[in-house]
Amino acid sequence: MANLTASKVLAPVGAAGTLFAFALDVLRGLFRRPFQLREFIQQAWFIASVTIIPTALVAIPFGAVIALQVGGLIKQFGAQSFTGAASVLAVVQQAAPIATALLIAGAGGSAIAADLGARKIREELDAMMVLGIDPIQRLVVPRVLAAMLVSLFLNGLVSVVGVAGGYVFNVLLQDGTPGAYIASFTALAQLPDLWIGLVKAVIFGLIAAVVASYKGMNAGGGPKGVGDAVNESVVITFVLLFVVNFVLSAIYLQVVPPKTG
Repeated sequence: MANLTASKVLAPVGAAGTLFAFALDVLRGLFRRPFQLREFIQQAWFIASVTIIPTALVAIPFGAVIALQVGGLIKQFGAQSFTGAASVLAVVQQAAPIATALLIAGAGGSAIAADLGARKIREELDAMMVLGIDPIQRLVVPRVLAAMLVSLFLNGLVSVVGVAGGYVFNVLLQDGTPGAYIASFTALAQLPDLWIGLVKAVIFGLIAAVVASYKGMNAGGGPKGVGDAVNESVVITFVLLFVVNFVLSAIYLQVVPPKTG
């Protein structure tokens, strides 16, 4: 009984270790040749096609909710002139990377896990290894790079749409002035605020693709195992995204001092 309990307790630790080792294999495969350019382009186009419309639709309420909430809170303190800075910085630093990551993990990551899981149960991955082809370099690396690239561009899309939506809602619903909205943002924002959002998006895309690939390549038990792998990949990715986002935000606030008006 004690051994059974210990094995259950240590199982998550072992799973985390194998996932970390898989991530190291993927990072090492990024620098190996030949690079699968055709697979990379196909995967980038596929991930973009399944995520771009949902991401644009999600970006509008994200920006609107942040603008309404932040605007209402700041209005209580009599600092309406800083609504633009608070809303835009919240979208660029936090909302845009997280929204992008959730869509990449939910749509693109689930598709990656399902594809690799189907290949696993059909024993295609074993056949590739028998032929001397590394599945990580051939299949995983292009998908990881594609997810990172698409995350970068989707982050820009969410930022633009979210900021525009926040601007419209602030001006129309909260009686804000366009000049004050833009002036407060330019007074308090700085270039590193944009860079941290881009860095987060790339890292989140990397995490989503690595976790999805790992769960897909380790799927078992037939079609049900593939479905379980897809669900587990999305859940694990969401948890890791929020943890990593907290760490990156804490490091950024310590390294880059805020700009004062």
